Amino acid sequence: WAYLAPFSVNSVSFLVSTQFDQKKKSFNPKEKENCRLLQFFFVVFTSIFKAVGCQWRVTGFNNESCVCCWKQEGLVLLVDIGPAMHSVLPDVEKTCSLLMQKKLIYNKFDEVGIVVFGTQETENELARDIGGYENIKVLRNIKVVDELVVDLVKRLPRGPVAGDFLDALIVGMDMLIKMYGAGQKGKKRLCLITNAACPTKDPFEGTKDEQVSTIAVKMAAEGIKMESIVMRADASGDVDEKTIEENDHLLSLFSTNAIAKTVYVESPLSLLGSLKTRRVAPVTLFRGDLEINPTMKIKVWVYKKVAEERLPTLKMYSDKAPPSDKFAKHEVKIDYDYKVTAETSEVLAPEERIKGFRYGPHVIPISPDEMETLKFKTEKGMKLLGFTDASNILRHYYMKDVNIVVPDPSKEKSVIAVSALAREMRQTNKVAIVRCVWRNGQGNVVVGVLTPNVSERDDTPDSFYFNVLPFAEDVREFPFPSFSRFPASLKPDEQQQAVADNLVKMLDLAPSPKEEVLKPELTPNPVLQRFYEYLELKSKSTDAALPPMNEAFKRIMEQDPELSSSNKSIMDSFSGSFEVKENPKLRKASKRLLRDKPSGSDDEDNRMITYNANENSIDTVGDANPVQDFEAMISRRDGNDWTDKAISEMKKRIVKLVEDSSTTDEGDKALECLLSLRKCCVLEQEPKQFNEFLNHLYELCQEKKLSHFLEHFTSKKITMIPKSEAADSDVADEEAADFTLKQEPKLET
Repeated sequence: WAYLAPFSVNSVSFLVSTQFDQKKKSFNPKEKENCRLLQFFFVVFTSIFKAVGCQWRVTGFNNESCVCCWKQEGLVLLVDIGPAMHSVLPDVEKTCSLLMQKKLIYNKFDEVGIVVFGTQETENELARDIGGYENIKVLRNIKVVDELVVDLVKRLPRGPVAGDFLDALIVGMDMLIKMYGAGQKGKKRLCLITNAACPTKDPFEGTKDEQVSTIAVKMAAEGIKMESIVMRADASGDVDEKTIEENDHLLSLFSTNAIAKTVYVESPLSLLGSLKTRRVAPVTLFRGDLEINPTMKIKVWVYKKVAEERLPTLKMYSDKAPPSDKFAKHEVKIDYDYKVTAETSEVLAPEERIKGFRYGPHVIPISPDEMETLKFKTEKGMKLLGFTDASNILRHYYMKDVNIVVPDPSKEKSVIAVSALAREMRQTNKVAIVRCVWRNGQGNVVVGVLTPNVSERDDTPDSFYFNVLPFAEDVREFPFPSFSRFPASLKPDEQQQAVADNLVKMLDLAPSPKEEVLKPELTPNPVLQRFYEYLELKSKSTDAALPPMNEAFKRIMEQDPELSSSNKSIMDSFSGSFEVKENPKLRKASKRLLRDKPSGSDDEDNRMITYNANENSIDTVGDANPVQDFEAMISRRDGNDWTDKAISEMKKRIVKLVEDSSTTDEGDKALECLLSLRKCCVLEQEPKQFNEFLNHLYELCQEKKLSHFLEHFTSKKITMIPKSEAADSDVADEEAADFTLKQEPKLET
C-alpha cells in the first residue's frame, strides 16, 4: 500500500489462478497449501484496504474442490426521479433500502452502483467523453455494498425534468462493461425503476426499435441481465397514452433479444415485492434419468421452484476476546459430556454409548452397525409408476416444497420427450405418479406427482411441477360429518346465502379492471422485512427502538380499512343474518362449535355452544354438569370412539335421572340431557342410536309407571330423528311426527 498510495490508487483488483488437473479432478498438494495461504492473505488485506478507504475485489479464486469465481453480483440501479415519479419515490426508497439491507446480510461481497435520471444537472462518464446523455447523474459508482449505500437510497433527490430511460440504460450498461469487461457473465444486472410515461429521444440513425434491439444484443453478448419495474399507480389524465404504449413496446423488445423481464405494479405493496432482494443461485436438486421403463429413460434436471425463506441464522457471539484483537472471530464452541449420573465426574467415551428406543416399558439398544443395516438401500433416480386423473390428487395432499423438473438442455431428444409427455398429460387431464430418490444413500424414498407445465414461450421448454405426496402414516384423519348430509335446519337459507355471496364479492382480491392484490410473487414477507429494517437500525445504535409498522405491510396482515368502511352495509347485513348468543354457563371458552337446536324442541335458535380446552379431557358424564360433560366428550377428536362412548354415557345418565324422578325433582335435568343427546346425534349422524333409545326410554317409563314424567316429556314434543334431519335415519317424517310418548297404542302398532 505504501507503494500504491503516492499514485492515488483507489481500487485494487487481484486475479488468482491455480493449476487444476481436470482428469484427476484435484489440485496437487502444493496448490492446496497455496490456496490456504491465499485465503489467509485475503482476510488480512481486506481489513487493511478497508481501513485506508481502498476498494479491492477478487475476480477469480480456486478453492480445494473446484475452479470458481467469487459469487458476487454487479448491480446498477437506474431510478427515475422525474416529476411524474415524485409521488411514489418514498416507496421506491423503501424498496431499494430493503434490497441493500438484504445484500449486507446475505451477499456482502456484491457491488452496487446507483444512477438517477430526471435531474437538472448531468454527471456521468459518457456525457463527459462523447456528449449527450443529459439529465443523468451517477450517485454512486460500482462499489462493494456497505452501510452508506443504504442511507443513500433512503434520500434520493427529486428531479425537475423528465428523463430518458433508454439513455439511462446505456449509461448503466457502460458502467458494468468498464467495471467487469467480458467476465462475470450472468452476474451483472441492471434494474430500471420508472413509470415509462415520458417520451424517449429519437436516435441519430435508424428507428427506436432498431436502437433497442442493438442495446439488447450488446447486453446479451456481455452477459448482462435486465429487470424493469414499471409503476402505473397514479396515471393522471394528462399522460400521453401513445407514449406509454410506445415505451411498453420498447421494453418488451428487451425480452426478445436479451435476458430481461418487465413487471408492472400499481401499489406500494406490489413494488416492495417486485424487486428481488435475495439472489439465490439455481442449484440442481437432481440430475439423472426419468425412467419411463427399463428401456426408455429421459435426462432431466430438478430445481426447487418454491421454498420457504427463513430468518437469517443467528450465531452465538462471545465477547471474551480482547478488544485489541481485530481479527478475533468471537466464535462459541459447545462440547457435550455424557455421564451416568450428574454427581459422577466420569465421562463416557463414544464407544461406551449406544442409542436406545422405547418399546413399551423397555428400552431396546440398537448399535450403529445395526442402524446402518436397517437403512433402506436406495438407488438414485426417478421412476414412473403410472398416470391418474388430476382430480384424484387433491390439493391438500401436497407436502413440502415445490420442485420443477426440466429436460436436460443439452439433450434435444429429452426436450422433445418431456414436451410430448407434458402436452398429452394436459390434453387428457392426467398427472404422473413417480418414485424419486434424489441422491445415492438417501435414507428415504419419495413418492410424488408430476403436473404438466406447458410453456407459452417458444424459447422456454415444457416442464413438470413436482409435489411430494403423503404415505398412509402421513395422513391425519378427523371424523367430521359431511356438510351435505346435514338437515335443512342446519343449512343456510336463501337470504343468508345471498348476504354471504355479497361479502365474498366485496372482498375479492382480483377485481377485473385492477391489479390483483396480494399476488404471491409480488407480496413480501412482512416478518422478514421488519427484521431486516430493525437489524439495520441496530447496526447504527444498540439502543435503537422498534420502528412503527409500515403502512404497506399492514395491508398484508389486515383487511383494507377503506374497503370495509365503503361497504359497511354489506358487513352489517352479514352480521345481522347470523345471530350469535353467548352461553353464560361457559364463558371461559377457547374452542367453539356452532350448534343448532334439534327439530321439535323449543330450545334457543342458533346457540353458540363453547367448550373449555381443559374440559376436552373429560371421559365420563358426571352428575353435576351432565350436559357440559357430554358435549365436551363428544367434541373430542383424539380418537374415533369418543362419539359412541359419549352417547353411551349420556344414555346411562338419562336413565338414572328418569328413575330418580319418582322421588326427586330430576325431571328437568333429564329433559335437558335428552335434548342435548338428540341435538348431538343429529350433528354426528347417529339417528339410529337416539331413536332406539327413545323407544327404550318410553318402555322404561311405562314399566316404572312414571306417568307424570311422560306428561312432562310430551309438553316438550320430543320426537324421533326423521330422515329429513339425518340421511342415515330409517324413520320417515310422518312416523316421527306421529310418535308421542303418551300414546301407547300407536307405539305398540
